[in-house]
Amino acid sequence: MSATLKINEIYQSIQGESTWAGLPCVFIRLTGCDLRCTYCDTEYAFFEGKKRAVDEILAEVLAIDCPLVEVTGGEPLLQKNVLPLMASLCDAGRTVLIETSGAHDISAIDPRVHRIMDLKCPDSGECGRNRFENIPLLTARDEVKFVIGSRGDYEWTRDQIRSHGLASRCAAVLLSPVFGRIEPREIVDWMLADRLQARFQLQMHKMIWEPRARGV
Repeated sequence: MSATLKINEIYQSIQGESTWAGLPCVFIRLTGCDLRCTYCDTEYAFFEGKKRAVDEILAEVLAIDCPLVEVTGGEPLLQKNVLPLMASLCDAGRTVLIETSGAHDISAIDPRVHRIMDLKCPDSGECGRNRFENIPLLTARDEVKFVIGSRGDYEWTRDQIRSHGLASRCAAVLLSPVFGRIEPREIVDWMLADRLQARFQLQMHKMIWEPRARGV
């Protein structure tokens, strides 16, 4: 029996976040997540999806003439067959990103993949699920993202960046506002006041399309 993955959607758009923002990208969104962050904008990926053969998924993605591919969710690491899919995409010459919550072991991911790992802030409701054992595994290919909804979230983030030396450990440390919950300028002001070694970002796709739009 061929290996399968439960897929919510595959589509081409622009990358809306990270240091790759603004580039055309093919997204592979996997079904399923074991976290329930208070600000989640992809609840539809918790359960909706179709089981598909990995070879079929690979062929569909490679048929799209786009060098950048992101594997996302949901939480993609809940499905073990995502690991050979990402390796095959790398073998085919694609630049591969994975967005993962950081609640799961990242050690088995192909070293050619760029890992964008969320650390969940207190206001997410899932801060206790952070797997801090992942931090020593981060390399100069990887990025760490914090989604901030309050001053308390920001202070927690600042402390994590400094205590774990994240600015020198990985390619980028990313701070994003919870969309609609906090004024972005507040976070920028705090970062400047603290001379924080991090990059502020907005979700570009939510500025272009309706914030809850799918397939973008």
